[in-house]
Amino acid sequence: MLLTRGVCKSGGCVSVCNALSLEIKASSKVRAFIGEQVSLKCSFTSSSPITESLTVDWTYRPLTSGHMETIFHYQSVAYPTTVGKFKDRISWIGNVAKGDASIAIQSLVMSDNGTFICSVKNPPDVYHNIPQTVLIVTERGLSFQLTSAMLLSILVFLPSIVVVILLLVRMGRKFGVLKEKKKPGCKKSSIEVSDEPEHTETDHCLGRLRVWCWKCVVSES
Repeated sequence: MLLTRGVCKSGGCVSVCNALSLEIKASSKVRAFIGEQVSLKCSFTSSSPITESLTVDWTYRPLTSGHMETIFHYQSVAYPTTVGKFKDRISWIGNVAKGDASIAIQSLVMSDNGTFICSVKNPPDVYHNIPQTVLIVTERGLSFQLTSAMLLSILVFLPSIVVVILLLVRMGRKFGVLKEKKKPGCKKSSIEVSDEPEHTETDHCLGRLRVWCWKCVVSES
């Protein structure tokens, strides 16, 4: 930003431009959820070297009223507000040496909705633009409740359920629940024998074999 001042000499007045450049950038809108932490980003560039005289101020204007209040001040050391709704909830996450004047707000509530303004002064650079950040705090919807643990459980149990159903169907076929009727007899193909319960035809054949063996023993004696 160019600041112009007039200088008068004997030959008249001339204009002299002082290049006092201080530019601030901040997000125009930030969304966050109740109970969580939000970072309010603010960066700046100054044509003058950073000194201990540099100050950072954050002000807040709620949606319900136009009253502005200072909630944070920095000058070599961070001074978060000790009164009001933001007491013990604001922390300094910036680094003035890198042109960062960001802060963080913890434990968000719905009433935190409003406009936040970041102001930086680095003498002699004290004039700058005034960016505003609108904070929108909302409740986290059900669609965001699907955690990684829940997703993993679904991926594990869904295939397991499918396998159990297939096993039940196969067991039903084996024990005749879904089996087609077959002709009685002792001789069956290997496929038919595997599909039928072993205690039906197998027991019948073993019984006949025992009777035949008993007759053979009696006749020899």
